[in-house]
Amino acid sequence: MGTIAGPPAIEPPVPPSARRRASFPASRLIAAAACLGLLHGCGGGETAAPVPERIALAAPTAATTAATAPTTAPAVSGPGELKSATPIRTVGVAAMSAVLETVPALGVLARYPVTTYRLTYVTKDGQGQDVLASALAAVPVKPAGRPSPVMSWQHGTLFRDAEAPSNTADETEAAVLLASQGYIVLAADYVGYGASKGHPHPYLQAAPTAAAVVDLLTAAKTWRQSAGVADNGQLFMAGYSEGGYATVAALRAMEAEGSPHLANLVGVAPGAGPYSVTATLDGALALVRTRSELLRWVAWPGVLKNLSTTTRTLLREALVREILPDDADVTLDASFIDLYLADDTAALDASSNVHDWRPRFPVLMHHGRDDLTVAYSVSARTLATMRARGSTSVSLTDCAARPAGHLDCVVPYFSFMLGRAAGAARDL
Repeated sequence: MGTIAGPPAIEPPVPPSARRRASFPASRLIAAAACLGLLHGCGGGETAAPVPERIALAAPTAATTAATAPTTAPAVSGPGELKSATPIRTVGVAAMSAVLETVPALGVLARYPVTTYRLTYVTKDGQGQDVLASALAAVPVKPAGRPSPVMSWQHGTLFRDAEAPSNTADETEAAVLLASQGYIVLAADYVGYGASKGHPHPYLQAAPTAAAVVDLLTAAKTWRQSAGVADNGQLFMAGYSEGGYATVAALRAMEAEGSPHLANLVGVAPGAGPYSVTATLDGALALVRTRSELLRWVAWPGVLKNLSTTTRTLLREALVREILPDDADVTLDASFIDLYLADDTAALDASSNVHDWRPRFPVLMHHGRDDLTVAYSVSARTLATMRARGSTSVSLTDCAARPAGHLDCVVPYFSFMLGRAAGAARDL
């Protein structure tokens, strides 16, 4: 069974019925199939917010108008350093099409075979120490010399190491099916999975979450240049649920640090992410209170530090029962729950919240109003906060599925996200 590192701390609760619906491999197939939905107009009839006219940080340069030349990459030591690149398998069109045919409403088949690789690279763990992490790189097999855009895909919360992208790497993996449509897809396992299994996963901790994504971009660029894998200079970033959070955390870090990857960034589209961890936990607490007569009367945001030790333990256990499956085999370091229980909003802002800043780059959010896992109000708060900071490049599109719950909106999210990408992506 999986464990919680330190005092029990967890993601916002998922109702048992939703948890059953999210079981592997069905959820992986649904999410992967949704990635391809834009090709035939799949989805829930989205009512989209206006797309910003300008979705790039700068005017096109040689890097964004031609394939990246396989030049020698500068040496990287420490975070972002590529340690290894190991071929896993080539997945055929027939195998992927067979998977997609089990979701006939999508009406799409694979376009390219996909060769998969396991990359290992250096990043930072939750304690700020260097750690060896792993990721999946999925490359469409195209005619010689034909480049592809790069998609950085951030997966949602996983409780079994076998489900990490580089441990799957077959026709059921979302990143692989996405690559079959023409993208070079990079999918970080995150710290705590794959090569770093045994290390606590720094759950909803902004700095190590962003590092796992950005350091992979650096390591993968080294790999592409040394291996002669041609990209076209375009970078897209996306993720759903925890992956949406990881996407926004990574963009914030890239903008704060002036990352060179910004020169290639074309679009960022996060879905249903807990960007305000404080607001997300407020929603989680409300759900837990409905299931406990005692907690209903005493567990309120802002006064949790006054709870007795016995009641605090009861609250922890209630949250753990809601989210941690019996067959989990990974360790979550979700220390943000301690800060929340201590009513330490300032510390949560410093360590976890990623909603309160001014993006220079467009952030195209998507969320369902009936979401009980990550409340719609979290995205609404993020939109309002970023706009109050002066950002004019942030938008929020409502999921049009009925009901518009967390899992109900997976297909519409991917249709929305890749529909936006399709307007800018070349060489698919």
